[in-house]
Order: sequence, then structure tokens, then C-alpha cells
Amino acid sequence: MSRVYNSDMRNSEKLWDDLLKIKTTGRDDSRSDQYRYPYEPTPYLVLERLANSGLVRKNDVILDYGCGKGRVDFFLSYQIRAKTIGIEYDDRIYAAAVDNEKTASSANFVSFLLQNAEEYEVPLEVNIIYFFNPFSIEILQKVMARITSSYYLKPRRMLLFFYYPSDEYISYLMTVDELEFMDEIDCRDLFDKEDPRERITVFQIGE
Repeated sequence: MSRVYNSDMRNSEKLWDDLLKIKTTGRDDSRSDQYRYPYEPTPYLVLERLANSGLVRKNDVILDYGCGKGRVDFFLSYQIRAKTIGIEYDDRIYAAAVDNEKTASSANFVSFLLQNAEEYEVPLEVNIIYFFNPFSIEILQKVMARITSSYYLKPRRMLLFFYYPSDEYISYLMTVDELEFMDEIDCRDLFDKEDPRERITVFQIGE
């Protein structure tokens, strides 16, 4: 179900899109199914909170699963000057991300790939990974196998951010041996309606 934004949230959506010179608003569930979930961008106020957490830094390399039209990538590269990689399976939405790249203020730090997440080999330089419920547990399990494989090839500290996580996601993540629960970034106060899922749950691999 699509969430209803309050006036502050709606204003920030337009202001940030205009500042970043991109178009990322709206929801698209035309190609969603039981395995791949609808496109809905992370609210900018939530991304501001993530950027201000101090957990993502300039020298990080960020992988954004289900990047959609590229909002997370453009925002974090603009705010933090970190390199970002966006993975998207839907060719139409991927095309929108590429169109945004042509006008975006921070395009030099951003790259997009049209690929299924479970088939993508995680680059060894990636140390930050972001999810906003892009796909089912079945796909997440395969993605986690790719992530841990990358870690074992090059042991490093990796942080995984899960915005608006489902109970199913959290239950599964707690069973992954390599993962350690690290923190939560509370975002409930940003919305008019109380929702315990309005948070970013942070897991860590490595030290």
C-alpha cells in the first residue's frame, strides 16, 4: 500500500528533485509480482536522516538494490560525494534513471546497471548496501549469498541498510551467520501516522 505523505514530506520531495535536477517522484507497480516489488522512492526526509547519521562517508562505495529512477544514488552522491552503483531489473524504470543521469547535479559519481539483483556479482570495493524492500525473501537470500561471497573474497567492513523492513526480512536477516545487527535509524517522527516500520535497520559484516 502506498503511504500518504504530509505537507512537509511533499514539499521536500519537489524541492530535492528540483535541486538535484532529476524526476523520481511517483509509484509504479505495473510490473511488480510476488518476487519483485513496486517502485516507490525512499522519501527525501528519510535520506536526509541517513546522510546525517555519520554512517555513510565520502570514501564509501554504495550499492543500491532496486535503484528505480536513481533517487538514493543521486542524493547520497550529492550530499556525501560517495560513489554509488544502482541495480535495476525493469528496463523502463532503468531508462528513467539513465535519463536523470543526463541532467543530475551529481551524475559524475553515479552509475546504473540493468540487471537482475540475484545475478549481480558485488564489486570488491562496495562497502555500503541499501535496500528499500525491492524484492522477495527468495531473491534476498540469493543476493545475500552474492554479498557474503564478495566479503570472503575481500574481507572488509560492510554496512547494510534496510529501510522500512518487513518482519519477514528481519527474521531472515537474523539467521545469516555473517550479519550482525548494528543499529536502527528511527524515522517514525517524520510521518503523521505511527508506523513501527518507519526505520532504517543497519546490519554489519566484518569489523
